Amino acid sequence: MSKKDKIIKRVFDFSFSLIGLLITWPIILIAWIIASIETKSNGMFSQIRVGENGKLFKIYKIKTMKDKKGTTITTANDDRITKSGKFFRKYKIDELPQLLNILMGDMSFVGPRPDVEGYADKLEEEDRIILSVKPGITGPASLKYKKEEEILAGVENPKEYNDKVIWPDKVKINKEYIKNWSLKKDIEYIIKTIKG
Repeated sequence: MSKKDKIIKRVFDFSFSLIGLLITWPIILIAWIIASIETKSNGMFSQIRVGENGKLFKIYKIKTMKDKKGTTITTANDDRITKSGKFFRKYKIDELPQLLNILMGDMSFVGPRPDVEGYADKLEEEDRIILSVKPGITGPASLKYKKEEEILAGVENPKEYNDKVIWPDKVKINKEYIKNWSLKKDIEYIIKTIKG
């Protein structure tokens, strides 16, 4: 992506994240309260993720799981997921607080999903192109693996399958996305995500 492309993308992200927050803040507030009641803790989840140029940032989401130690790999049958969490995940309500991440410049609407340390920050050589852009809420890899939790629930070793099959494929998809970026494609990915 050129410097001009990044400016266009940033202007788009800032404008629509601001509009999105103005429209959805009541939904975010209600979801936050419900999640707080059900999890008996702060209903806003935050976690350190790897962003553009390997910079770490704090991502915000509505909490959909009970506080309980376990693997970072989540499957569809994970007993930590709350009743409201299943609803929030189905309709992507848990992702709405990330509009704030976009507004602050840590994320974009479209791009590689922001991973925990140990994945994107470990990329080498040409694969590090993924770190040249801001991570996104959605993107071509996210759309292909929108049922990722169900896929992982059906394999014997979810972490191994993720590391050896899903993650390398996501890297390949995201590299192609960055090399062939256009605002038109970003808008198409957003529309596909909304349509489900």
